[in-house]
Amino acid sequence: MSRSNRLPAQLPRLLVERAVAAALEEDLGLAGDLTSQATLAPEAKATASLSAREPGVIAGLDLAAAAFRLAGDGVAFSPKVTDGDRVAAGDLVATVTGPARLVMSAERVALNFLNHLSGIATLTREYADAVAGTGAQICDTRKTTPGLRAFQKYAVRCGGGANHRYALDDAILIKDNHIAVAGGVTAAYKAAEAFAGHLVAIEIEVTTLPELEEALAAGARVVLLDNMDNETLRQAVAINAGRAKLEASGGVKLDRVRSIGETGVDYISTSQITMAAKPLDLGLDVVVER
Repeated sequence: MSRSNRLPAQLPRLLVERAVAAALEEDLGLAGDLTSQATLAPEAKATASLSAREPGVIAGLDLAAAAFRLAGDGVAFSPKVTDGDRVAAGDLVATVTGPARLVMSAERVALNFLNHLSGIATLTREYADAVAGTGAQICDTRKTTPGLRAFQKYAVRCGGGANHRYALDDAILIKDNHIAVAGGVTAAYKAAEAFAGHLVAIEIEVTTLPELEEALAAGARVVLLDNMDNETLRQAVAINAGRAKLEASGGVKLDRVRSIGETGVDYISTSQITMAAKPLDLGLDVVVER
């Protein structure tokens, strides 16, 4: 197991408990865990080990802890790692003790959150490691699972990535369709500049080098270079000459990401880290005392 030197990301407790309560309500239904009620005595106690079955990066421990805590009184969740830690296959992630019925009832909700978010953190770490030394920062996008955005973006931070805007009200991102309706790059940027408050960031998307030159002339300080090949990205960096922060996006896969970083862009955003990450295989092995 290894730890990151970065300050840890953190989720608001209220946000965590609200999401976990909804997930438990969905899973328990109106009658509760029928299987555990049918097979386990009310007084039975359980001790469980939550372990990694493959290497990865952990994210979502607070959600797993909340699942066991909200399941009922007497369940103790004791993490042995922290979010953002790398684990090897076989590493102990946490232990759980308490009434067997409650432990079993919360197991799936806890693992669903933990496996999913750890998968995102793991893939993000692969992307971040791939661009190490290039100066580029890996970022996520708004392509997230509805209802899970805050948690998926949290997992990106645990994996060493950075967050793009959270929602439409977080910053102004002028995309190609805005430009088309507004009447061009300059018109769209100047309209956004006149509208935005002094703390609202403005980014504009361009798809060609002439559009980049127009955006820079209009005063753009952050420019998204959409679906450009590496040679065009290198030319964009040369044209920019340090005037604006440049973000490359579109078609960013793991096998290409380092070459994108080597073009000199500042940021690389990709939906792959939130939408294509497979769950990390973590399992809960339970011993019940009868």
